[in-house]
Amino acid sequence: MRVTRLATVLVLVAPLVGCSVSGPQPGDTANAFLAAFAKGDLAAAAGETDSPDTAKSQMAAVREALEPKSVRTKVEEVNQAEGASTANVSYTVTWDLGPGRTWTYENHIELRESDEQWQVHWSPTVIHPRLARQQAIAVQGQQPELAPVLDRDGNLVLAPSRVISVLLEKEKAGNVRAVAGALATALGRFDRTITQASILDGVNKTPAGQPYQVAALRQTDYDVVKPAIYDLPGVRFTSAPRLLANDKAFAPTLLPGIRKVVEADLTGKAGWRVITTDPAGAEVEELHAKAAEPAKAARTTLSVGVQNAAQAAVDAEPAPSMIVAMQPSTGELLAVAQNPVADKEGPVALMGRYPPGSTFKIVTAAAALAGGKVTGATPVGCPPTITVEGREIPNSGKFDKGTIPLSSAFAFSCNTTFAQLATQMGPSELTETAKRFGLGVDFVMPGATTVTGSVPPASNVVERAEDGFGQGKVVASPFGMALLVSTVATGTMPTPKLLDDATTEADSTVEPVSPQVLAGVRAMMREMVAITPALAAFPDLRGKTGTAQFGDGTHAHGWFVGYRGDLAFAVLLTGAEVSSKAVAAAARFLSGLS
Repeated sequence: MRVTRLATVLVLVAPLVGCSVSGPQPGDTANAFLAAFAKGDLAAAAGETDSPDTAKSQMAAVREALEPKSVRTKVEEVNQAEGASTANVSYTVTWDLGPGRTWTYENHIELRESDEQWQVHWSPTVIHPRLARQQAIAVQGQQPELAPVLDRDGNLVLAPSRVISVLLEKEKAGNVRAVAGALATALGRFDRTITQASILDGVNKTPAGQPYQVAALRQTDYDVVKPAIYDLPGVRFTSAPRLLANDKAFAPTLLPGIRKVVEADLTGKAGWRVITTDPAGAEVEELHAKAAEPAKAARTTLSVGVQNAAQAAVDAEPAPSMIVAMQPSTGELLAVAQNPVADKEGPVALMGRYPPGSTFKIVTAAAALAGGKVTGATPVGCPPTITVEGREIPNSGKFDKGTIPLSSAFAFSCNTTFAQLATQMGPSELTETAKRFGLGVDFVMPGATTVTGSVPPASNVVERAEDGFGQGKVVASPFGMALLVSTVATGTMPTPKLLDDATTEADSTVEPVSPQVLAGVRAMMREMVAITPALAAFPDLRGKTGTAQFGDGTHAHGWFVGYRGDLAFAVLLTGAEVSSKAVAAAARFLSGLS
């Protein structure tokens, strides 16, 4: 037996060198066939076989099915018995089927001599050893399931689900009004904004020839209404995987932003298979498979437990109400809760601009302590009113505490005291102090857009006096106030974060607050909690109430901000008129955590 070993990649035919045998050889034919096949010259490849028409047709069908970017072939060995008119050639073929898809296998070709010419004996096995007659080859993609989004403790926040889109094609609907009415009746239970009128309006605004998406339904919701809508004329359906909230009531204004950031990274790597199929298209056998690789779950810094406690604390409030909670040691957001009324206004807990009222006295107190002229024990006046350049500034209800320590003026929330302190400061003193606590710092935080607040310099002494107790031109968001009390808790403004694997960028770096100032502010916040009966169950809490007038000054928001251990939070009940309602919400929130 004569054995010839070849190690030539057959893109070009490599002639046998140093062979003493004259005349056509089986290796030459194998080389010619495989080189032509690799190049896609199927006519030339088929011409090297004993069944050119059949060979060309089957090779074309396989290449069409696989759509290779390139094909490489390599003869490994030629086996021929001495004087025999048959030979066997082993070879390796590598199909490049696109990014990440490479398929390599070994195969054999039988060659036969006829009229002193060698030809490839054609059979489907020439292409693949397990490809039989009347069979085809097909490639199937395998998409991995979307990875979920988890909270900080591993609880599901966003789960992969199948979403069914309900589409209406006006041209095929016939009586569009009747179809829209039927869809509205079936789908209105999931979304009250879906009405016959809204559907007709949407259809009429959709360009001709394009379908109008009436709704996107979870699979479970679709199954409920399918009998009522499946056979409606002009209605068709598409489905796709999507990340949906595991709990529909969980942070509805926050999760879309998280989904937008992480969804592309949760698709994983697609798998693929090469199979043989019978004439009916049914799968016969798997020839090659690369399993799909699911992505790693994304993690948000939110806590399901903290979020649910915050949500329960504000859900029943009649006006827009919200709580933002943060871990001071890391800046990680634990909860962003809004009641349904607030949800209609957008992510106001993160971006709303509200007068902070007396909660801003934390900043004014810090600025006064940093100036070195007062301490928490310094006696200060808390008269019912003061007048600053003709502007009367009263305490709430014009209460009078006489002369008391500054810490007590803070606890009783004497507007007159803190307005007077602010008049003794420079135009930018409150601005600079507030920034050390995070108010006025802008962040680019993946997953959500945030606004901390604004404390503009005040050259006018009246404006500065009003700023001193959180009125004037000072505004802050609940997010900004949660950042502020986080800074009180730790001494250094933390960088807020919403997603584990994302980095938040700040537009500026701020100096930490001095330990002496922090000690003074913390003592004031402790005293404020101590004189508030509704907070008696939380002796380790540090906080500040705030009533903030808005509009024409006849109505007020209610605030409470505070921290307890490694939890800082801000509560805002808009239009509550008094801070006691915000204190009650804070107590409900803290009680819900235990």
